[in-house]
Amino acid sequence: MDAAQRRLCDQIDDATQRLLGTARVIAEPDLRQPSLLPGWTRAHVLAHLARGADAMRTILIGARSGEDRPAYASAEAREADIERTAAQQAKELMADVADSSMALRTIARQLPDPAWAHPVRILGSAPFPAGQLLTRRLVEVELHHCDLAAGYSPADWPAAFASMELAEPMRSQREDRRSRPQELLDSVPPPRPPRVPGQPRKGIGPLVS
Repeated sequence: MDAAQRRLCDQIDDATQRLLGTARVIAEPDLRQPSLLPGWTRAHVLAHLARGADAMRTILIGARSGEDRPAYASAEAREADIERTAAQQAKELMADVADSSMALRTIARQLPDPAWAHPVRILGSAPFPAGQLLTRRLVEVELHHCDLAAGYSPADWPAAFASMELAEPMRSQREDRRSRPQELLDSVPPPRPPRVPGQPRKGIGPLVS
């Protein structure tokens, strides 16, 4: 792993910790509310991040041994896995996101240098070097953190990510988050604030520990 890849891994670590910090204080009922992605709840967004980490880990395991391992069995299997994951209770879902992220981190940090050049693909994409998965994961975590509509926005992105040179379609996807109309942002109710210990719940669902 060269210096640039180490910096990307460090950025992914930081972005993941920020994401988990947000997700862990979203009460169970608010996980089932819409996200800023059409047709997906906040739980679906988190489920996508968990299964995306698994997919990238599978690809890197293949790259390590010079194999072309598919990220997903099929597009249909990917959707089914997201639905299954999103149906988990809050505590299990948060653990899933954290554990899958850590498993991806472990493989990435241990991958031998030649494997980063191995050509890989995701769901029929054109082949690209495995090293590009690091940028893809960073983009995925930062953008979908915003999609949770839970208080994290493009204004909270670190300068290194906000100004990073990105290939398409990642560049346009980042710009989409920057230019969301206010009426869309207003259409998704924010999560209710976590309960202060010792105060009555006032209808707020159980918190994730």
